[in-house]
Amino acid sequence: MYLVFIAMLALNMSKEVLSAFGLMNEKFEGVNKFSEEYNGSLYGQLESKAGENSAQFGEPFQKAKQVKPVVQEFYNYVENLKKDITKDIEKEENGKLPYESMDKGDQIDEAWFSGDGYSAKGNEIIGAFDKFKKGLIAVVGNDVKYKFIVDDINAKFNTGDVKDGEGITKKYLDYHFKGFPAIASLTKLSAIQSDIKKTEQDIYNALIGNTTAKAASMKNYKAIVITEKSAFFAGEAVKGKVVLGRYDKSTVPTAVTINGSAVNLGTALEDGQVNFSFGSGNVGEHDITGKFTFIEDGKPVDIPVEGNYVVVPRPNSANISADKMNVVYRGLPNPMTISFAGISDDKVSASAPGLTRASKPGTYNLNPGSGTEVTVSVTGKLPDGKAVSDKKTFRIKNIPAPIGAIGGEMGVIKGAKSRLEVSQISAKLPDFLYDLNFQVTQFTFKVPGQAAVIVNGDRVNAQCKAALARAGRGDQVTISDIKTKIIGVTANIMTGKTAPVVYEIQ
Repeated sequence: MYLVFIAMLALNMSKEVLSAFGLMNEKFEGVNKFSEEYNGSLYGQLESKAGENSAQFGEPFQKAKQVKPVVQEFYNYVENLKKDITKDIEKEENGKLPYESMDKGDQIDEAWFSGDGYSAKGNEIIGAFDKFKKGLIAVVGNDVKYKFIVDDINAKFNTGDVKDGEGITKKYLDYHFKGFPAIASLTKLSAIQSDIKKTEQDIYNALIGNTTAKAASMKNYKAIVITEKSAFFAGEAVKGKVVLGRYDKSTVPTAVTINGSAVNLGTALEDGQVNFSFGSGNVGEHDITGKFTFIEDGKPVDIPVEGNYVVVPRPNSANISADKMNVVYRGLPNPMTISFAGISDDKVSASAPGLTRASKPGTYNLNPGSGTEVTVSVTGKLPDGKAVSDKKTFRIKNIPAPIGAIGGEMGVIKGAKSRLEVSQISAKLPDFLYDLNFQVTQFTFKVPGQAAVIVNGDRVNAQCKAALARAGRGDQVTISDIKTKIIGVTANIMTGKTAPVVYEIQ
């Protein structure tokens, strides 16, 4: 829509129209700043997920790491084009550009064009567009899941010839920039930067979303063997279960084979788990093999079962595992299961800074403090009175920064003023292992062209409503500097800076 607006008014620019372009440019730049923060939050989510589950999110994060420099290089290149336009223009006392006097485009016409074609600078600009497109498409590849992104990139950053309203074919830069006022070209470049950030956001969201869909496919399940103990005495029955990567009552295989024998699913299947029992065999290491068979898209899909167990004369190592994660989070009661194979829970003791027993046997809560690692030490008393011990070190991570929300929605929300006046400002932590509730204690409310309002609490006050009354359709109200506290947790947990949220007046 803004391209049509530019094309219609380019040759007859009043001061009001030039000022309108300036205000439009300010809005684009404001949205671009928010997008940079929001995209950084998405990138951080991918990085965090990759650290916690590299098998599922390692490859997507590697793609994100390749996307980031391609985006930044082109964004900075466009930013330098904007600086070239304004470098000789003296700003007003309020720091803004003199929009009403930016009605000439001679600088661009002379630098970007030569006759009916492009100058060296013009060809350089087209080359930058092509490099950006090729760079992103090379990262996402030919996977059908990303086809819509590739199509969008080719459409948004198409530098092919364009037919104008009179049917005359013009080169891309000629059609969009030649003969236009400087402020119009500046606004167009800010719009291109907005498209760059939106494309980056779409790729990050696709990487997160598509990995979830990929994980749900039966072809990507992994069969896991879980025995009651990590080691067994000679002559004991080896008991345990084989489970899939996610527990789901709807996950019902058509057949299961363990160590060459078919399992009776009528009695062994429970919530996606298959219970088994067989003789332990001699002292030493033994394999557990088999397969799960599912029907997907009308065809059988086999998932191999691969595991092992050790038969030993007596236990010699502890089983220490975090129930929810492969790391522990600072300030939270991380649940853990701690046991010694072959030793009852009343003869097992565990110690670590912040470790306390929970209600059930073998369960603990670990609330780590300072530092980057914590070591859990375990001691067990054998039936003959001798003691055995073991220990394991866990990484300590901080809780990630939350994202601001208006009425429970994140990102850029659109709606009427009345909705914003009654909506609650909140903060969320999407896809985090713990269900934490944040209470907003303070935030900054900013309407374009008006002074920012600092609000104590989680709803707009009278000052905000007064500022909001002077806002018009299309204005974007920014909620930033959001301060929060976590409800229901006694420790004073510090999180990173909460990402802002934007509300666009309709």
